[in-house]
Amino acid sequence: MGAQAQDWVPPYLTSPEEEAAYYVSRLADRRFVARYGNPAQPQVRYIAAERLGAIGAPAVPLLFARLTTQDDYEKMLVLYALQLATQDPVLMAQTGSDYVRLEPALDPAANASNQAIAQAWWGRHQHALAPPIGPGG
Repeated sequence: MGAQAQDWVPPYLTSPEEEAAYYVSRLADRRFVARYGNPAQPQVRYIAAERLGAIGAPAVPLLFARLTTQDDYEKMLVLYALQLATQDPVLMAQTGSDYVRLEPALDPAANASNQAIAQAWWGRHQHALAPPIGPGG
């Protein structure tokens, strides 16, 4: 029997950033998936990428830091996670509903063009992820 999605949840996380760091570290692990649907043609759930998408804005800087990976599988999932995470409602409010729109998603052959899409988004919106400057800063 294979691992299930709930088997991959880390036991102790104290912040969204810590959870994001954990899941970013799992993107290259090809076992970190769950299969569902028709057993003859199962669908794949990419657990780490989808969790990072649910975390949203706190995951985005960590994902951009991983965009330099040379592993095509990991890069595909980094890009997919960016597409999901940049749809965080708080972030969308700051970016005018602009998010990383992949063409197509989950296709390693599209990594180069999707990376260019992601980097263009970052160029337009990285300021939205900058921590606010406090008094005296």
